[in-house]
Amino acid sequence: MTRPKADEHVPYYGKYIALVPDDELTIAQHLAVQHHETIDALRKAKAKGDHAYAPGKWTVKEVIGHMCDTERVFAYRAMRFARGDSTELPGFDENKYVEGSNFGQRTMEDLLEELWAVRAATLSLAKHLPESAMSRRGSANGSPVSVRALFYIIAGHERHHLGILKERYGV
Repeated sequence: MTRPKADEHVPYYGKYIALVPDDELTIAQHLAVQHHETIDALRKAKAKGDHAYAPGKWTVKEVIGHMCDTERVFAYRAMRFARGDSTELPGFDENKYVEGSNFGQRTMEDLLEELWAVRAATLSLAKHLPESAMSRRGSANGSPVSVRALFYIIAGHERHHLGILKERYGV
């Protein structure tokens, strides 16, 4: 699978796509491999679940919940566009999603189980789509995006947050 071209997403998402290594792996393989790294790192940080690196910042638990929510939204978009649905999809406010959650009251183990389940569903979708579906496009949050770009964004978004968790939270 080739990397998404610049016209398959808005420039903002280029920062996530750039975090996905350029090698012989398919995007589904990247999603699987990187997720093991993320889960392993987060399991070692169970005691830090309620830690935020600064006042007003999300806790580790809230970051994990945000990763789950975001992956669900982007995988849903990918599924809709892959199936040929061209209905404009709305954006979402990540801060409102975290505010409306109960991530802080949940255990790290519970959140990691959810993160694993969300990725398993994303992988199942990505692995079984025909190559022709990857180039299909739709519009979400007022911007065009391809199915291929959405899967790269999902992978890059997780990499981005794992990097922040390591750098700022000591995970």
